[in-house]
Amino acid sequence: MTHSQAILNGDRLALARLLTKVENNSQEGRAALMELFPHTGKAHLIGVTGAPGTGKSSLVNQLALHYRKKEDKRIAIVAVDPSSPFTGGAVLGDRVRMRDLSGDPNVFIRSMATRGSLGGLAQSTANMVQVFDAAGFDVIIIETVGAGQSEVDVARLAHTTLVVEAPGLGDDIQAIKAGILEIADILVINKADRPGVENTEKALKSMLDLAHPTERVFQHHGSAMRTPFDQTQGKPAPKQDSSATLMWIPPIQKTVAVESKGIVELAESIGRHVVHLRQSGDWAVRDRARLEVELEALIHEALVKRFREEVIQEKYEDVLGKVMQRNISPWEAVNLLLNGREQ
Repeated sequence: MTHSQAILNGDRLALARLLTKVENNSQEGRAALMELFPHTGKAHLIGVTGAPGTGKSSLVNQLALHYRKKEDKRIAIVAVDPSSPFTGGAVLGDRVRMRDLSGDPNVFIRSMATRGSLGGLAQSTANMVQVFDAAGFDVIIIETVGAGQSEVDVARLAHTTLVVEAPGLGDDIQAIKAGILEIADILVINKADRPGVENTEKALKSMLDLAHPTERVFQHHGSAMRTPFDQTQGKPAPKQDSSATLMWIPPIQKTVAVESKGIVELAESIGRHVVHLRQSGDWAVRDRARLEVELEALIHEALVKRFREEVIQEKYEDVLGKVMQRNISPWEAVNLLLNGREQ
């Protein structure tokens, strides 16, 4: 039986082994991804991001428990730890989770470290998500720590993106500083039993209302959509004319994950977002955007590899030396290497 067939048959050991091969970008892993790709496209991908200390891991844990116990869905969690694999961050997080989720054959948790490569991480995470998707998991939660570009990469991967905040982190809104409010489909204020929760909620609401009161330009996956703005959060704005695009206004959900408070309401918000994605056609738009980003990344990788194979190393070093001496610019160097001439 091939790796791919074992995955489709629900073999957990084969799944774990293949995930390692995929993460290491091995030839065997790539071959399996090609075989599995026709079986993907069914899972709901949920991205969870936000500043450290907001309690994302506890929130993801509770969401997974909810989906298992209340909705009987198969859940995969990809926990992306931007720190070194030796810090124990990801491993410790998994141990906390495993107390509640261990032994459940319909839950699979996988940690991965960025190893200092954000671009490679996005591709590696996308590959892992595809394996889980093909393996028949209904919901795949991608959890990352707020560390710059990685949140935007998560938004590109996910159908629904949760940006998690918490009161009392020394700044009213951490997310605003990082510029990740724009990628949120749902805003979550976790640890909502802490003092200052009203200020955090007010600041988030004012950020949402800063958009034009009747119209909002929404930047998602690199394309701006001009849409009617409805003050009813968490629901699409009513369609005002045939040219208007239905828009989702991010709701603000308050949770206390460690006490399982607000999890049912959060899951309901996520459910409403799925309905909106399907009805508005945005599900297909996001799928296309995600696959386009992946395709372009693979094309870039393949072209660079082919270029390095075709260009003699001595010539490359010679041209690089000329750039170092400021005799030619990097643009001229590219033309010299690709076309054999300076501009």
